[in-house]
Amino acid sequence: MAGLALDGANPDVSLLYDINGLAADAPGWFDRVMEFVGEYGTMLGIVLLGLWCWWRVRRHDDAVTSVAGLVWAPLAAAIALLINIPIRGFVERPRPFNDHKGLEVLIAGKTDYSFVSDHATLAMAIAVGVFVANRKFGLAAIGLAVVAGFCRVYMGVHYPTDVIGGFALGTAVALLLAPVAMALLTPLMAAISRSQKVGWLVRAKGSAQRAGSVAGAGPALGSGLGPGDGGGGPAVVPAPRGADSTRNDLAA
Repeated sequence: MAGLALDGANPDVSLLYDINGLAADAPGWFDRVMEFVGEYGTMLGIVLLGLWCWWRVRRHDDAVTSVAGLVWAPLAAAIALLINIPIRGFVERPRPFNDHKGLEVLIAGKTDYSFVSDHATLAMAIAVGVFVANRKFGLAAIGLAVVAGFCRVYMGVHYPTDVIGGFALGTAVALLLAPVAMALLTPLMAAISRSQKVGWLVRAKGSAQRAGSVAGAGPALGSGLGPGDGGGGPAVVPAPRGADSTRNDLAA
């Protein structure tokens, strides 16, 4: 793969020059902004978005499952980065500025291999993990991950295919291992939610009290409302009246 990048007619290289060429035409202050966003800003944004998502989903009825998904997000990112170690060692693709002249390199000192991008892998794995927990926040996180990948090419430290490979790796790990991870994490989060000391980490106190009051009311609610109709539990179906009851009514 490294050899393919040496051909200037390769679409990967052409797109690299097109995107990185924007840095040469942009003012210096904008390049500094892109440098911060690509190196730290997008990852910070994804983490803050995940924390915001956690704060919100704790108040939902499916808080246990959602928080389990959020816990899976950083674990998926860590696993994806571990998988990337042998991939980078096998491919051994140099950074683009080592093989191509005229690039605007906004961050110096990158001496490791280029494929697959750690930043793209990490950002997308966390973003897809957040998507598993909550689609609305997950889509926003995926958008930030895409921005992170664009910035890496803009900065001249990665080829476009480095970023695409990172996106694919992070997504694959987060989605393919999600069923196993959720099967393990959901019971753990459910146990934590029942704790008097740390239960708030999974379920907000107000929502826990509401859930307890609805569960304690049981058949006395008798409203026939299911979870989707505003009720907190399963619908209550009245028992059919027997023949003896019918005769008593006629006698009366």
